[in-house]
Amino acid sequence: MDNELVKRLPGFTSHYLTVNDVQLHYIIGGQGEPLVLLPGWPQTWWSYHKIMPTLVDRYQVIAVELRGMGSSDKPMGGYSKKVMASDVAALLDQLGIGRSSIAGHDIGAAVAFSFAAHFPHKTKKLILLDTPHPDENMYRLPMLPTGLGLHPWWVAFNQVRHLPEQLLENRFHLVQDWLFDQLLVDKTAVSSFDRQVYAQAYASQDAIRASNGWYQAFAEDIDDIKGKRIEVPTMGIAGPAGFELFSYALPPYVDQLTLKEVKGSGHFVQEERPLETSEFIRDFLS
Repeated sequence: MDNELVKRLPGFTSHYLTVNDVQLHYIIGGQGEPLVLLPGWPQTWWSYHKIMPTLVDRYQVIAVELRGMGSSDKPMGGYSKKVMASDVAALLDQLGIGRSSIAGHDIGAAVAFSFAAHFPHKTKKLILLDTPHPDENMYRLPMLPTGLGLHPWWVAFNQVRHLPEQLLENRFHLVQDWLFDQLLVDKTAVSSFDRQVYAQAYASQDAIRASNGWYQAFAEDIDDIKGKRIEVPTMGIAGPAGFELFSYALPPYVDQLTLKEVKGSGHFVQEERPLETSEFIRDFLS
């Protein structure tokens, strides 16, 4: 499917590289300064398809599917954000890229944060889309309805081992569509075609197991960033709910922080408000 999808984005091509014994899939286009885009759950590189064409005139855009995601390998382990960040660093080494800006959404944002924390010499600027890195506050998230907003039950469910992949094989679209309907302001921003792309990517037991590994590593991730600070310029772009979260979750870790609120957007800012998101990115990187 990737070869057909990439045809919709003139100037981009699909490739694979093996790093740390894991084959990663990535999409690349453009000739400028490198900008790495890391997708999140429950999506693939396609989540950036609306903003990639708006960036390619100025940047070499590299959308990487993380280990466990999409067309990348799905090993049995190695899902800490530190290890996943080391995958990205090794991929950039193979591409001959010494230093880059890096952006991530959702789980991809956690990996991008870890990349900047553990590979500061490879990081020019960091962009987080609507999601911070996990920290101890995660343990205070309400998993049951409180009447005070959304309860992220999937953060707990995805940490249950072995059961989710048995329940959701070829039925993952039920969870995915519920999430989009709950977390989008504009329900049409992720089209029926887009949803089919993501549902296919997460349909198999192997894909569900691997992606849940990202959540099952959260305790390790929290330990990995203790004592770490982000010293590179960092921007957080988020809808109103994510903006509020960023306002207290990021300052303890980030020295040079800029926050941008995307009004009228939910969690998937790069799909709901692609032009505004792209403009924030371009202004920040210029």
